[in-house]
Amino acid sequence: MTLDLIVRNASLPDGRTGVDIGCEGGRIVALTPGLEAEAVEEVNAGGHLVSPPFVDPHFHLDATLSLGTPRMNVSGTLLEGIALWGELKPLLTHEEVVERALRYCDLAVAQGLLAIRSHVDICDDRLLAVDALIEVRETVKPYLDLQLVAFPQDGYYRSPMAAENLRRALDRGVDVVGGIPHFERTMADGARSVAELCEIAAERGLLVDMHCDETDDPMSRHIETLAYETQRLGLQGRVAGSHLTSMHSMDNYYVSKLLPLMAEAGVTAIANPLINIVIQGRHDTFPKRRGMTRVKEMRDHGIDVAFGHDCVMDPWYSLGNADMLEVAAMGLHVAQLTSRDDMRWCFERVTTAGARVMHLDGYGIEVGNRADMVLLQAGDPIEAIRMKATRLAVIRSGRAIARTPPRVAALALPRRPVRLDPAAYRPTGGG
Repeated sequence: MTLDLIVRNASLPDGRTGVDIGCEGGRIVALTPGLEAEAVEEVNAGGHLVSPPFVDPHFHLDATLSLGTPRMNVSGTLLEGIALWGELKPLLTHEEVVERALRYCDLAVAQGLLAIRSHVDICDDRLLAVDALIEVRETVKPYLDLQLVAFPQDGYYRSPMAAENLRRALDRGVDVVGGIPHFERTMADGARSVAELCEIAAERGLLVDMHCDETDDPMSRHIETLAYETQRLGLQGRVAGSHLTSMHSMDNYYVSKLLPLMAEAGVTAIANPLINIVIQGRHDTFPKRRGMTRVKEMRDHGIDVAFGHDCVMDPWYSLGNADMLEVAAMGLHVAQLTSRDDMRWCFERVTTAGARVMHLDGYGIEVGNRADMVLLQAGDPIEAIRMKATRLAVIRSGRAIARTPPRVAALALPRRPVRLDPAAYRPTGGG
């Protein structure tokens, strides 16, 4: 038997070691130690971790890599970022949006990030970014799953043409219904927008992903309305609330009511640790709030949580490099998820949890699933996060599409020549 690809001697995120992964026709066909077969291509994992690809369930591809155009966000606040994006939108061209988005997708693939859900602003009457990202989605389809969200950045009711533009965007093939209720003029308008947008999704059989309560205001409680509308319209399992940062400022009694409502409705939460920790709490002196939503508490109530990158070098965030391990590391630190099990759980927030949010078919290292995986210079998920592991190989449909040499440093010290390898810094104890 000759296969397309065999990855030999892999360690898997669930703790299995010495596993050979056989791939044929773009699918995993064998998963066993000592696979007796030949292949057109073989990759020796050398005991390193082979993970399903990274997934980013919350990003803004229309704005990425636009940092400094037409100016910088001086205050670092969400609202100045929105205002700055409003200044940039009229300057956009189709070609520029496509070029920036493709550059970012190239970077993502090199980092083992093979699935992205991107919100796309529909409040430009030209729908320029929509058309550009639909083109990008088709271009990257062979090597990256790109899902688009119709996002009324300026408010579904607040922006005069947003309602019509959102429907036009969905008619053109945008995948998911988005919203931003906390940016409407009133709390009542925000609640109304949640209801109407969920109704549109129900009518069209689409998923929902709403920027929800991205604020330090504890009275911003649109996630409660989103959970209610999910129940009312039978959208369980199809709805995500992104950011939910107001929850870090809510009183504990109200949260004790809210979390069971979210769990009952099957609403997924998407935290964005990098952007939440720098955008939120800007008006605080001390003590200064962390900004990220209540990740650990939601998990403990049975609410599925994923982590997103959100922004890279755009009006809201001047850093970032498509590294979902950096996202997991920030989420781990901010939420104080530092037990061994917690850290493994954080690794899943940027892999399997994101795949569930996006409803990706055939995701994961199991026989019958798509032969998409990442070989990491690490022994397990904890080491991958800790060392920001090099992506030694990125595999899509059973073919290596990106490779990076191992990270090794050679030190020339007096009487102590040292070759530093991440494997030399593994814990000596159990766990």
